[in-house]
Amino acid sequence: MTRQVVASNRRAKFDYEILDTYEAGLVLLGSEVKSLRDGKASINEAYASERHGELWLESMNIPPYTFAREGGHEPTRPRKLLLHKREIKRIGEKLREQSLSLVPTRVYFSNGRAKVELALGRGKRTLDKRQSIKKREQQREMDRAHRRRR
Repeated sequence: MTRQVVASNRRAKFDYEILDTYEAGLVLLGSEVKSLRDGKASINEAYASERHGELWLESMNIPPYTFAREGGHEPTRPRKLLLHKREIKRIGEKLREQSLSLVPTRVYFSNGRAKVELALGRGKRTLDKRQSIKKREQQREMDRAHRRRR
């Protein structure tokens, strides 16, 4: 299985405590697919929400394709996510009951189809973020010391 990563949200792992991940398909227009294949997309402010038993990806920015006819597409329109009904139901229950967030972490092509990796996460507080930074710095120091010994 070949994967061509188009966009990633590295900030999500810092801002959220990731509990579970899902892979979903995207309903896209032709000009959006062309723009994605050019590597033009941003998911930094994007999030997913449930409406009427369906999941929608909001605020994902796919710039218009330069050579598209009739202006192409709207860059930040809501895009429908494709998942099994039972997965949507399970995710919706977790979003409502446990006050979790559903954020995209990566957009990629898998066997020619556009996919998005969604992470179910709980927002971190400032204290948790400081601890993450401290832990990362300690790991870097250990790696440096280990390299110096060799």
